[in-house]
Amino acid sequence: MSSVSIKGFPADTQVVVHPLVLLSVVDHYTRACKGTKNRAVGVLLGSWNGNLLDVANSFAVPFEEDAKNPEVYFLDHDYLEAMFSMFRKVNAKERIIGWYHTGPKLRQGDIKINEVLRRFVSKPLLLIVDVAPKEIGIPIAAYVAVEEVHDDGTPTTNTFEHLPSEVGAEEAEEVGVEHLLRDIKDIGGGTSLTDKIQTQLSSLKGLYGCIADLHEYVGLVAAEKLPVNHDISYLLQNCLNKLPDMDAASFVTAMTVKTSDQLLVMYLSSLVRATISLHNLINNKIENKQAEKIKEQGDAKKIKAKSAKKDEETKDKKEETKADSK
Repeated sequence: MSSVSIKGFPADTQVVVHPLVLLSVVDHYTRACKGTKNRAVGVLLGSWNGNLLDVANSFAVPFEEDAKNPEVYFLDHDYLEAMFSMFRKVNAKERIIGWYHTGPKLRQGDIKINEVLRRFVSKPLLLIVDVAPKEIGIPIAAYVAVEEVHDDGTPTTNTFEHLPSEVGAEEAEEVGVEHLLRDIKDIGGGTSLTDKIQTQLSSLKGLYGCIADLHEYVGLVAAEKLPVNHDISYLLQNCLNKLPDMDAASFVTAMTVKTSDQLLVMYLSSLVRATISLHNLINNKIENKQAEKIKEQGDAKKIKAKSAKKDEETKDKKEETKADSK
């Protein structure tokens, strides 16, 4: 048996990662590591706000490691110090709070790399970002290194303890990220029907996951396995109050009218598409007939010209024969 304690961190620590950090990590991975088995490594910047560890910024660091031997790696300390010095000139409140890598899971050499970051912060945070998630959810996991004390008297070892994390942003940052993602999607010349359906499917899966979590939580509270939290109950009540009354006459009428309008637009679009297709078909047949007629006229002219030429040759031969006979 062993016991694990986190020193330097509040017991209810919550890690909040800003979207800008996720975009920077993905951009770093795409530029440096995409198509390889390497991982991107960088430094996290942020600050403490009570028990909240706010991860507001990040920057990439040159990093290389031996794929066969995780003990062999290179992390450019001089580059790290120079970059942090420039970041401090822009925002003095942001400090080095840890580091990140694109895992997607913990690796054997992470403890030693974490020890290197202790030169800049006593208790560095490790944030693992899954740049290619296979499941819907938050693609981040936060860890902090702790000393594991063994009851059998063996020497202590360092290991990583998981910390709760979430993605959060200020209102201005949310608007900026939304516009950025919209521009990225519009680069391809507009979203196709397949992209829209996949987006809706992903949204529905995410909604289903949230509802399943709520159902599990309410069940545990009803079974008295979890204490009642009035703040959560208040938020749940607000969500339920915002749901429409499916049996209300006004809602049924609105849905009927909206559905009829949408079906009418689809019906008119189908009629217009069919009319244009028929029009193009008729024009195509007319053009083919004209082309065939022109070809027939050309062939007739060629035949007539050949026949005339043959007649002239025959006439010339007859005249030559008469001349020879005289």
